[in-house]
Amino acid sequence: MRRTTLAAVAALSTLAVGCSSVPSEPEPTTSGADASPASPSAPGATGSTGSAEEPVDPDTPLSWGPTVGELEDAEALVAGWGPEQLAGQVLVGRYAGTDPDVPAELVRDLHLAGVCVTADNVVDEQQVLATTAAVEGAVAESGRDFPAVIGVDEEGGSVAHLRGVATDFPAFAAAGEAIADSGRRGRVAVKGAALATGLELRLLGFTWVYAPVADVTIGAADVTIGSRAPSDDPALAGAAVKQAVAGYNRSGIVSTTKHFPGHGGATADSHTTLPVLTETLAELEARDLAPFATAVEAGAPSVMIGHLDVEAIAPGVPSSLAPETYAYLREEIGFEGVAITDSLGMGAVAGTPALAVKALQAGADLLLMPADTRRAHQTITRALEDGTLDRARVEEAAARVVALQRWQARVAQDRPVDGRVVEKAEAASAALREAAYGY
Repeated sequence: MRRTTLAAVAALSTLAVGCSSVPSEPEPTTSGADASPASPSAPGATGSTGSAEEPVDPDTPLSWGPTVGELEDAEALVAGWGPEQLAGQVLVGRYAGTDPDVPAELVRDLHLAGVCVTADNVVDEQQVLATTAAVEGAVAESGRDFPAVIGVDEEGGSVAHLRGVATDFPAFAAAGEAIADSGRRGRVAVKGAALATGLELRLLGFTWVYAPVADVTIGAADVTIGSRAPSDDPALAGAAVKQAVAGYNRSGIVSTTKHFPGHGGATADSHTTLPVLTETLAELEARDLAPFATAVEAGAPSVMIGHLDVEAIAPGVPSSLAPETYAYLREEIGFEGVAITDSLGMGAVAGTPALAVKALQAGADLLLMPADTRRAHQTITRALEDGTLDRARVEEAAARVVALQRWQARVAQDRPVDGRVVEKAEAASAALREAAYGY
């Protein structure tokens, strides 16, 4: 991990507004697809496409999945888009009800990257399949040759929005327990659970999963995360997240490591208010930030930014709206992929004027579930048109999203879902429980 002073990070972020190690294991036998380990960044390709001095092979993979060529192609594509298209490609919409035509119309009208499916949008398997197909159809109708962002919170345990449709997995706390109790067998079980989850979600038409949780819980005082966290031990949490990211990557679904810079130490719920973290930067690096660094090293394609007042990084400002947060993630941890906000409809950021614009200015690439998707799209479009929002910043964000979706399509094509995916998911869930709890 690269180290700079916080002051240097703050200086970099101002420009942006103007703009215990675990050995890797053999792949589990849940699928016959080849492993896809994280690749090192291409020389000079830190979210851009290399330098003139050292040309980079376009087939060189970036650390977060896409190739240099895929990112270059995405940059060229979005450079020709109008403000409405650009605004849409950095938004993942929310919608009400269970009619598949509703999210499809939203995507079609606003050029959205996609939508988030919640439990309130789910009836049964056939209805879910109709919804994901309708959204993909709306993206294809717009001429986009890459998949929609169709995401769901399917962590396991209490946060499983496809309950009754997809396989039940234990809460992610089981991942930490499995590694602590069963060592190598536990690591294989965690990776296998993520792989099986990703494949089953792909079978249902999803391209993203908002998991794994990388938060380190502090126990009873942690009122929000609890058993969603892999552990109260940063090393175990990092080991669990590493295996989960590897499993999701292999499955061909985009995983989202969350909630950076760490929600497990918060004693308030960001769904209703803005939690405050008072720890020093050194304390945060030793506990909360460590699993995120591990996830990035493992090839995490996306990181979700939580809504937290982190006094050591950006006091008084929600982390999702603080340039310093994104600068730390990029410059200190070295993340090059898609930074997505937590839901912009949450109480921690509710009522913030020009919320969507501020998140993009701070460094977000993708905005999750604004309270009013149409209004957010209008606000971003107008800000692009009047110059309030730097077009280059939004092009950078949109290009990352497009490149990542092309990676998702490529990996999914190479790793088809077989007819035994549900059976394998049930076996993977049982294997994780056995490794963690002995039953």
